Amino acid sequence: MRRFIITAALLGLGACAQAPQGAVAPPEDVIAGSEQVRPKLRPAGLGRVVPKAAKTVEQFDVTTAEERAAAAAIPVEGGEKRLGLTVASLGDPTQAGFWIKTPLVSEQGKGRVVYPGTGKSVQVDLFPIEGADTAGSRLSLAAFRIIEAPLTELPEVEVFSGG
Repeated sequence: MRRFIITAALLGLGACAQAPQGAVAPPEDVIAGSEQVRPKLRPAGLGRVVPKAAKTVEQFDVTTAEERAAAAAIPVEGGEKRLGLTVASLGDPTQAGFWIKTPLVSEQGKGRVVYPGTGKSVQVDLFPIEGADTAGSRLSLAAFRIIEAPLTELPEVEVFSGG
């Protein structure tokens, strides 16, 4: 019993050491130990704020009709490279824009996602995440809507870089 009480007390104290609610983590692009900031690719729309009271898909997707039309356009330049297939889950709906966070890339860049279920594609910003190439990816709400993939499923999408 005493061991349980000590464990509970330690867990309670550990919770006190966590950052207070509303605290902001340092930006990922600040170089450790300095005031220098690395340039970082930002997805279109990422600076927009999703309303705190957002409850519907339309309220969370703050992209404009013009941005959606541009993202849905198929690039004609060529030079795309097929990176592979990945299972896509819905990414953070409070992060606006057209993006995919995937282990299929090792650096940020531009690309395109195709959903074979509808044949539709969307131009996205590519962001690397840790994991094997076979690990899943996170796709933005706006991108999910353009390719008409079901939000409540884990669709397999094809990812391309460049273009």
